[in-house]
Amino acid sequence: MFIKIYFGDKPLFLCDEFTEEINSFVHHDDAVFIDEFSTAAVNSMLHEMKNEKVQAGIYYHADFHALKKAIWKKFLLVKAGGGLVSNELGQLLFIFRRGVWDLPKGKQDAGETMEECACREVREETGLSEVHLQGHIIDTFHTYNESGKHCLKETNWFLMQAASTDRLVPQSAEQIEIIKWVDTDKLSTLLQKTYPAIIDVLQTGRLVHA
Repeated sequence: MFIKIYFGDKPLFLCDEFTEEINSFVHHDDAVFIDEFSTAAVNSMLHEMKNEKVQAGIYYHADFHALKKAIWKKFLLVKAGGGLVSNELGQLLFIFRRGVWDLPKGKQDAGETMEECACREVREETGLSEVHLQGHIIDTFHTYNESGKHCLKETNWFLMQAASTDRLVPQSAEQIEIIKWVDTDKLSTLLQKTYPAIIDVLQTGRLVHA
C-alpha cells in the first residue's frame, strides 16, 4: 500500500511495499529514503521535502497506517472533491486558473457527501447545469500553507459526464479565466502546464498513457 503526497511538484511516497513507480525513485541521488519510524525521522523527512535539492521522498514502514497517522498529525487536513468530466464526443473539460490548466474541484461543505461536493464544485466552477456521476477514480494529496497553517488537501476525484452543448461559464470568483473541452489526442501541450496530481488523475482514469 502507498500514498503519494505532493509538496509542490515533488512526490513523497508513504509505503509498506515497493511498487515499480517507487523503485524508479529509490536510487536517485536527489531522492531521500527513510525507513526508521520515530518522531525525529518524521520531522526529518518533512524538513527534507523543503530542500530545493530534494526531488522526491520515500518513507517506508511496515505499519502503513501508523506511518500515515504520524504524517497526518503534522497537517491541518482539508477534504475536497473534483471531477474529470467528459462529453458525448469523448472530450475532457479543463479550466485555466492562475496560469495553470486544472480540473474543477473544491472544498467539501459541512453535511455534504464527497460525491455531492464534487458535483457541486464542478457545476459552480464551470457553469454546467447538469453533470452525471459515473464513479470514483483516485484520491490525490498535496500540501500548502495558508494563514500560517500547514495544510494537507485530500481530493477525491470522480469521473463525470456532461453534454457538450451545455453552456460553460467560468467562475470568476475562483479566478477561472478559461473553460474548454479538449480532445484527448490534443492533451500533450496542455499537460506541460498542469499539476502532477492532475496527470495522476488522467492516468488512473486510463485516458492518458503513462
